[in-house]
Amino acid sequence: MGLLFDIANILAGILLGVTALDKLDGESDFFNNIAKKLMPFTTVIGGISLGLGIWYLLGFSHLLYTIAAIAGGLLLLTHVLSQIPAVGETLVKISKKLMPFKVIVGIALLILAILHLF
Repeated sequence: MGLLFDIANILAGILLGVTALDKLDGESDFFNNIAKKLMPFTTVIGGISLGLGIWYLLGFSHLLYTIAAIAGGLLLLTHVLSQIPAVGETLVKISKKLMPFKVIVGIALLILAILHLF
């Protein structure tokens, strides 16, 4: 389950940080091509990051990593969060407040997920 969490967070980091990552790869559009292929799976990737992030947060291990994963999941699931009864509106407000930090959260999540693999 930990490997699934790491892979989902790497993919979430790529999706969220694609604007900054695009500047690193120059003319090859490597990260843009990956992001285009991952776009249909945004909800699944965000759900795994958010769900397992909450699960691991309850264990109080790797606190910074799990908080970044939860923030990434919230950012990827903005379009779905409003459908959750009772807490949907609150989650959408949190997600919209995090939106200016989307790229920062994405890059941090990508780096932390890669480091967590080792």
